Formats: sequence, C-alpha cells, structure tokens
Amino acid sequence: MKNKSLSNIFKGDKVIWMVFFFLCIISIIEVYSASSSLSYTGGNYWSPIIYHCSILVVGIALMVVVLNIKCRYFKLITPIVLGMSILMLIWVLVAGQSTNGASRWISFAGIQFQPSELGKGALVLAIAQILSAMQTEHGADRKAFKYIMWLSGGIILLILGENLSTAMLIGLTVVLMMFVGRVPFNQLGRLIGFIVLLGVFVLSMVMLVGDDKKAEDELSAKQNLTEQTVAAQQEESPGFIGKILHRADTWKARVKKFFSNEYVAPKDYDLDKDAQVAHANIAIASSDVVGKGPGNSNERDFLSQAFSDFIYAIIIEEGGIEGAI
Repeated sequence: MKNKSLSNIFKGDKVIWMVFFFLCIISIIEVYSASSSLSYTGGNYWSPIIYHCSILVVGIALMVVVLNIKCRYFKLITPIVLGMSILMLIWVLVAGQSTNGASRWISFAGIQFQPSELGKGALVLAIAQILSAMQTEHGADRKAFKYIMWLSGGIILLILGENLSTAMLIGLTVVLMMFVGRVPFNQLGRLIGFIVLLGVFVLSMVMLVGDDKKAEDELSAKQNLTEQTVAAQQEESPGFIGKILHRADTWKARVKKFFSNEYVAPKDYDLDKDAQVAHANIAIASSDVVGKGPGNSNERDFLSQAFSDFIYAIIIEEGGIEGAI
C-alpha cells in the first residue's frame, strides 16, 4: 500500500526519478564540503547546507505538483505564458537592469528575475504541443517545422543579444525536440547547415567588430567603481543598437582567452584580476587525478563562489577524474 501511494505521488519514469535523487544527494555532499571551512570561520556551520536543502525540498514539491497537473491545463496556459515571455523579453531588451555588463534582469513587485528563464519553459511547452498535434504515421507534418522556426526564432533572437549561452542552449533543445518529434531529416539537415553558417558569420562579426582590450579594461575598472559611478553608468543609455552590439567586446575577449595558448608564469599571474580562474585551476591541477577525498579541498577557502559557480572545480579537486565524470 505504501509503495502504491508513493507511485501515485512520484509519477513518471522511475529511472529518471532515481537519477534525480542520486544527483540531489551528490549535490548536498558537495555543497556541504565546499562551504564547510567558510561556514566554520563565520561561525554559522549549517547555513549553506540548510539553504541548499530547502531549495531542493521546494523544487521536489513543485515537481510533484506539476506532474499531477493534467495536460489539458498546460495547453490552456501555454499561449498566456508565451505572450508574457515575449513581452518581458522585449521589456528587458529596452529597459533591463545591468549586472556584470549584461542587461538580463527586470524587477516586478520587488522581485528580480530573468525573463529568459520563463521564455525557455514557455517555448518547450509550445513546441511539444505543436509536435504532438501535428504527428502523422510517417512523422511530424512538414508544416510543423515552419511553425517551430517562427516561434523559436523570435524568442531566441530576443535572448541572443544579452545571453548568448542561454540562446545557444535553447537552440540545441529545439533541435533535439524536433529530432525526437520525428521532424523530417531533410528539414533538420538544412536547419543544422544554416546554424553552422550563421555561427561562422556571427563569430566573424564578433572578431571583426569586438574590442577585447576594451572588455578587459572595463572588467578591471568595475572592481574599483563606487555605487554612485555604477548608478551613473546605468543611467547612460547606449541606444537600441548599442544594447544589441555592446556584448561583442565581451564575446571576443572570451573567444580569444579560450583559444589562447600563451604561457603565463605563476609569478606573473594577476591574482587581483583573475583570482577565481587562478584558484579554480589550482584546484584542478592539485587533484592528482584521484582527488583529495571529500572534505579535503584547500581551494574552497580562496574561491568566493566555491559552493555555487565554481563548485565543479572543488568536485574535481576532491573527486579527481572520477568525480569530474
């Protein structure tokens, strides 16, 4: 009877649920390990792990609620959520709040959030319904491809200027959904070819237009800005075209840094400018393949985002190659 009641609560694929709970357990261990020293120093031992577990509990509760909502209600709400997403994405493009050089945030009723997150969910729901409604014996109707392209193209273009990585992930998700939804291979092939050509063109334009030196200077300057200076800079509007192209400098700097093979001696490394990257590299290099073991990280004391943005470096330091995999 107990197993039956659990099955009614945790509906869906049992293997996916097992993988999900396994990853939750791993995340709890790693977050506690990555934050333990800083928590001990601050005297608040349990704060990071309690916060993390609270987020997991809320997430699991929301997953159970969503799983028990009938599909017809999703069909009703999708057009509303999709319309809201498009309006918010236009809003953030025109009047978004800037964080680290990217205007991705808007505030509503005192809550700050990224509209791209809402747009991702709405787009996945809409594409799933298109593919479901237009299935035939031989796969998806050829017209489904056109509808998906118009819908996803508009949303991805609105996100692209401010959040390139999110736009790329959404694009990949759309292609995979069409593959699973049995969209004809010749249509998918042409789309992939177009994406490759577009990627080459965009990369060429970024390398041609972007100023990587300017991006590096701005990054260094931000560390010394006062609140008044930041507020004054945010009041300066670069205009609509400027909002679209202003990330080119950052993109070019990242591309050049990724492909750079220039050796920098430890004594010449600028720890004030690249402290996070430096300590993340130290964590990885000092793992000695097999890792130092859970709870034995040294670099967690030097990485300010050790239990969030840079937790992967801590996982490698403690778990080695096996932990990374």
